[in-house]
Amino acid sequence: MNTEIKNHHHFALYKPYGYLSQFINNGQKQKTKRLLGELFEFPEGSMSIGRLDEKSEGLLLITTDGKVSNHICSSKIEKEYFAQLDGDISADAILELSKGVEIGFDGKKYRTKPCKAYKLTSIPEFQERSKRIRDERHGPTSWVSITLKEGKFRQVRKMTSAVGFPTLRLVRVRIGNLSLQEIKIGEVKQFDTLPV
Repeated sequence: MNTEIKNHHHFALYKPYGYLSQFINNGQKQKTKRLLGELFEFPEGSMSIGRLDEKSEGLLLITTDGKVSNHICSSKIEKEYFAQLDGDISADAILELSKGVEIGFDGKKYRTKPCKAYKLTSIPEFQERSKRIRDERHGPTSWVSITLKEGKFRQVRKMTSAVGFPTLRLVRVRIGNLSLQEIKIGEVKQFDTLPV
């Protein structure tokens, strides 16, 4: 009987804009896409816990332990996002977001679960993104915090569009107890256990 216990590895990284949340190319069309393996030499068997789409940035957790991944994905752990929106979002739109809005998911209509949403009173100090975002000369923008316990594909972007304020920039700032804090864009931190 093999009693060897596998040592697993856990990481947190600040995923930059323009990277896919994967380690290998899954198709011919993605040959020019940037992958996580370009940022760090992750061990074999590494997987992202949840994903951020190519245009989204921020906190992404990586593990070699499928049980940890399943636990974090299924335990309804909070995920907080800061989103820069096209337009000055209204109090009514914030209330709509917090109560849940109807979005499209897998070709069907889906109503998002109630969440925490509020307008940020100051602009968060993120490092400059590799691709510039339009500035105030093209109309006002505003920032919101949205905290979810679910994670449908492109959910935050679909939610802000549903209330009339499309997302210009999206940064995941927290998963459970773990936040971006002082992590720089593209930086990877390793943990013995993920403190979420």
